[in-house]
Amino acid sequence: MSNHTFSASSVRSHTIRVVKIAQFLLAASILCSPLIAEDWVVYEGKSGPGVGKHIVFMTGDEEYRSEEAMPMMARLLAERHGFKCTVLFAIDPKTHEINPDVQTNIPNMAALDSADLLVLFTRFRELPDEQMKHFANYYLKGGPIIALRTATHPFNYTRDAKSPYAKYDFRDTKWPGGFGQQVLGETWVRHHGKHKVEGTRGLVDGLNRNHPILRGVEDVYGPTDVYEVANLPSDATVLMHGMVTTGLKPTDPPKLDKALMPIAWVRHYLNEAGKTNRIFTTTMGASVDLLNEDLRRMIVNAAYWGLQLDVHESANVDIIGDYDPIFFGFGEFEKGVKPARYAN
Repeated sequence: MSNHTFSASSVRSHTIRVVKIAQFLLAASILCSPLIAEDWVVYEGKSGPGVGKHIVFMTGDEEYRSEEAMPMMARLLAERHGFKCTVLFAIDPKTHEINPDVQTNIPNMAALDSADLLVLFTRFRELPDEQMKHFANYYLKGGPIIALRTATHPFNYTRDAKSPYAKYDFRDTKWPGGFGQQVLGETWVRHHGKHKVEGTRGLVDGLNRNHPILRGVEDVYGPTDVYEVANLPSDATVLMHGMVTTGLKPTDPPKLDKALMPIAWVRHYLNEAGKTNRIFTTTMGASVDLLNEDLRRMIVNAAYWGLQLDVHESANVDIIGDYDPIFFGFGEFEKGVKPARYAN
């Protein structure tokens, strides 16, 4: 049996190699699976046109299950297209569970500091100034925004009227209609179709059918009803109109006594800091709406458009894994769920 002697330098060299191997294995595991913080989820893109771009999804609505829909879209954009995608949630600070009824807490808003695109799906939030400053900074630097469904009325300041962000309130009178009206193009008006009774059939605007966001988009339907749009600014370009259907199935006929309403539009908004935000807004987007392939395609195309990337004719918008969303309704969200649920 031979004798071995170890110098201090050889031990140190061996230790360094072990540490480097451990660091490499950790990095490899991170690249192959979502990063999970207690209160949010990050999907790391691996390959595709989106590599190097960071999309932040800001969720928090009481009714349309943004907490289910946005992780699905984030994973799709990460794994199919290469984007890094961070999903933020309305979190109960005591349990660290997702609770869309908690209107005052969306942890890790600082993720917006490195965001290249924001997907906004909130309703009546009133976040602390410390969190909201990251949202305001992103907006004022001219960051592109995709706004879904209740994002037309994303904020509601009933607790702190002196907040510097109170003007974002959907009912604000000094900045009429708040962030939704001023930046996105519309605020909350009313339901145009009958809620939970009539659905939405999307009709492409023929004059704008060649817009990149509409590439490959032919058949859009969702069971959410059409929202009324009454104040759309003249600089908005309508991409799609919504026809009210008599029921909640794609085969249900149109309700011809209801006018068409804009349900998807774009605009270039010059904000108060002198920067231009590229805006795509759709009044569709509930978790059950996104079972529709061409609605997902329109949102994926909008991400490319917002980031000024080439939009392909037939982007891959296939859902990854299981997706069985809960039908929309107040109080219908699944209780006891933490963000880690959406990392698998």
